[in-house]
Amino acid sequence: MSNITPSQTVGPYFKYGLTPGHDYQWNDAFSNDLVTLDVSGERIRMVGQVFDGAGAVIPDAMLEIWQADAQGRFANPQDTRALPNAAFKGFGRCGADANGGYSFHTIRPGAVPGPDGKPQAPHVLLAVFARGMTQQAITRIYFEDQETANAADPILALVPAERRGTLIGRREQGDVVTYRFDVYLQGDKETVFFDL
Repeated sequence: MSNITPSQTVGPYFKYGLTPGHDYQWNDAFSNDLVTLDVSGERIRMVGQVFDGAGAVIPDAMLEIWQADAQGRFANPQDTRALPNAAFKGFGRCGADANGGYSFHTIRPGAVPGPDGKPQAPHVLLAVFARGMTQQAITRIYFEDQETANAADPILALVPAERRGTLIGRREQGDVVTYRFDVYLQGDKETVFFDL
């Protein structure tokens, strides 16, 4: 006789699941600062907040990003185009703060080939983990100042036109190039999420 294992949610998280900050005796495997001293490309910040369906902030969400480098290459053995490119790995993780806020310091990614070989607009993959969710929600962040590339992107074209705005990071004024991307897990402003 076998027992069925009950489903589990993906949060909340213990602090050591987020490792940055050197609070523990082992090396940090990831952080919200992806920039390495030897990486090329325009440095950018990505900031935002995570909201639930009622519009309340989620203070214990965890966010991960994965992206290509400035030349559109992934730090992955399956990317056969990849050339040695510094120590940049294109992967970061951070926890939301008490106001549901998050931030990543990274570089602007380059265009990558799509499923049909045509270039995709520069974008960052974002995974959101939060309490009450049995699996992470996956979305993409495109950049508002890449209008021509966004208009030709084959994945963005699959999203109904009236919902595409939920995938666009908005440029903010300031000394550092910053894009705001708020995540709405449900509700009228729900971010478009992808099935993988």
